[in-house]
Amino acid sequence: MKKMIATAVLATGVALGVQAQQPAKKNPVVQQRAERLSNQMSRQLRLNNYQTTKLRAINEDKVAKMAAIEAQHAGNTKVIDDQCQGVCRERDQELRAVLTTDQYSSYFSNRAAYYKYDKDYAAQASDIMLVKSVQNPLPASARGATLSQTKEDTKPAPSRTR
Repeated sequence: MKKMIATAVLATGVALGVQAQQPAKKNPVVQQRAERLSNQMSRQLRLNNYQTTKLRAINEDKVAKMAAIEAQHAGNTKVIDDQCQGVCRERDQELRAVLTTDQYSSYFSNRAAYYKYDKDYAAQASDIMLVKSVQNPLPASARGATLSQTKEDTKPAPSRTR
């Protein structure tokens, strides 16, 4: 009996360990948003391959944080802008280690334009997702229950009268 319990505990531990090692699936909209911003910055700042790779990783992390902030505080633009500016300051610090002095000064002077470029795309992407969800709604389901036609010969439930 003890061996069975020990085996069950071990199997559960292994299963949870394997599940914990799998990377979380990333939101494709966030990835597209980060990719688009990274491409724009890479072109304008004339980055080399190493810098572009680092920039993509930084932007993917920061855009994911901003998307989480936007989802958490939906409708409260002041809080969203304040917290996103904090994320942008984090990005500034990380980019300082990746970019040359000239590239960083160019980035810093165009920082507001990059922020607007990203925000415009985020708004456009959320509008597109809304339209798609209205045009192609997911089927409604309650715990796997489905709606179907009833047989014609079934009787309605008796009504209670007092």
